[in-house]
Formats: sequence, structure tokens, C-alpha cells
Amino acid sequence: MVGLRGVGKTVLLDQMRNDAELSGVHTIRLEAPEGRSLPAILAPQLRLALLRLSRIEKAKALAQRALRGLAGFATALKLTYNDIEVGLDLEPEPGLADNGNFEMDITALLEAVGRAAAGANVALVLFIDELQYVPEAELGALISALHRCSQQKLPICVVGAGLPQLRGRAGNAKSYAERMFDYPEIGALPVEAARRALVKPAEALGVAFAPRAVERIIAQTRGYPYFLQEWGKRAWDAAERSPITEQDVVAAAEQAVAALDESFFRVRFDRMTPMEKRYLRAMADLGPGPHRSGEIATKLGRLVTALAPLRNGLIGKGMIWSPYHGDTAFTVPLFDEFMKRIMPREDWLTQ
Repeated sequence: MVGLRGVGKTVLLDQMRNDAELSGVHTIRLEAPEGRSLPAILAPQLRLALLRLSRIEKAKALAQRALRGLAGFATALKLTYNDIEVGLDLEPEPGLADNGNFEMDITALLEAVGRAAAGANVALVLFIDELQYVPEAELGALISALHRCSQQKLPICVVGAGLPQLRGRAGNAKSYAERMFDYPEIGALPVEAARRALVKPAEALGVAFAPRAVERIIAQTRGYPYFLQEWGKRAWDAAERSPITEQDVVAAAEQAVAALDESFFRVRFDRMTPMEKRYLRAMADLGPGPHRSGEIATKLGRLVTALAPLRNGLIGKGMIWSPYHGDTAFTVPLFDEFMKRIMPREDWLTQ
């Protein structure tokens, strides 16, 4: 069981899944969007996995039993999580994952699924992106179910990816989560890796980057993988010939920033309330961060305790995270500069 967190997580998650499939592992790929329950995203994908397992003769009976358990699971939880949509032809098996208690039912269901996978002599891995959006009670139930499957030595596990607050949310959901999961953090690329990310694809097409051009891009993007792609693309478009020069990068930077402002940053900005925007603008005024919660509160002229619900809401939306107790940081780099651009007026505190 592994929990990935940080930038570039989705790309790595997909690569890990592809590698697993090539190794003969059965996989499920999920994304946990805001506003949907974990049962709603799990049930349809478990159905597909079990249908695949049911085609393997030696696992057919176990897979059909798990499908009956899934039918009972969906029926029992429909009133609690009315966003569950899964169609099954099999009748539920009374007493199997149909108590209406999510933690008990998901444990029983995953045990049944794990036994079907064991019967087929394969492993089943659930790859779940944006795991930080799963409510803590549901995340705790999933962790409890995986713990039980691990105790039973069943070949089923989860690889989850999420923003940096994922570790804290998992620990809050179940105290023993720290012992169950590894948490490799995917941060900004080291300088040499960032250089290769720019130079090697261009070299494959017969184009070179001047050393100072590479240095400027890395400095401007802070090694963030997506930003490296954006700056590299814009510099490529701006250059008239090889090598791509520092002047080309300077000319491309404005377009790169404008593109991020219109899409990457703006999508995040539009999800916030006016007070949340002021909170992040106060953070931006203090610099890239991290910042102490007290410093932000002082900037806003408010008490830390009064701002705690606001801060928690921003953490829940994935806008900020707490690298250490009492510290607050943006989840993506350069967001402080964006906040200053989009809220430039001196009276931003009263906007």
C-alpha cells in the first residue's frame, strides 16, 4: 500500500498502472472528485474488475460471490450515498457486505474481491488519484478494509495519489495508517533532472538549448514539471533557430505566465470565496512561504482562531497545506505571484 503526494503525481500514477498491467496485475484506475462518495467511484470499477476475474475458470465462483456482495453493498448504502450507480444482474447474498455500515461493508466486500483475485492467482491494485478529496470517515473505512485484507494476505492493495495534505488526512482517518503506507513525495525536480527534461526531448529533434536558457527556465519554474513543459513549449515556439537562447526564454516567459494565469491558476482561483481569496492574497503578500498561521492572521487583522475554519476549508480544496504544525504553504509554486497579479490593488483587504 503506497500513498503518493506532490507534483507530477498523476503522470507517475498512470505509469505505475501501465507497468502493473504489463506485469499481469489486474488494475482499477479511479479519480476521487469533490462531491462524490467513495462508494460511488469504487462500485462501478469493482464490478468491471470482478467481471474480468469471473472469466477465469478457477476464480469464477469466487468472483460471482463477490459480485453478489457488491450488489448487496450498493443496495444497502444507496440511501446513505445516493450517488451510487451500478447495475448488477445477480441477486445479493444476504449478510455479505449489506449491513449499511460503510466500514463493515467495504471490508467484507474487499475481502471477497481479494479472495477472487487469489483464486485467479493474480493481484488487484486500485490506483486512486486525488485521494485527498475523500472524506476522512470514508478514507478511514478504506484503510481499515485494506488492513484486514493485508492481515488475510489477500492480493489486493491501493496506490493513492494526492496533494501534500494526504499524509495528514490518512493519519487522522486511522492512526495506524502511517505503518501501512509508504509516502514517497514527488516534489520539484532537482536541477539536473529538470535540465534533462528540457534538453533531451529537444535533442531528439535536432534542437539545442543554450545553457543560460536552461538556467533561466529552471529558475523561473522552480523545477515544477508542468511549468517546465509550459516554458519549454513557449521557448520552442519563440525561437527562430537552434540553439534556443536566453533571449528566446525571456520573450516566451510572458506568454507562459499568461497561459498559466488563464487556465492552471485561474481554475483554482475561481473555486474560492472572496474571504478565501483575501486569505491567499495575504499569504502572497508575505512571500512564497511557508508562513506561520499567526503571520497570516496579523496581515489580515484577525485572530488565528477566527481564521481556522477558513484555513481548513482551503486545505480541503487543495489550495494550501501544512508542511509543519502551524505552518501554511501553497500547494503549487508561483501561486503567490499569481495572486498579486490578479488582486493587485492596494485595497485588496477590503475587496
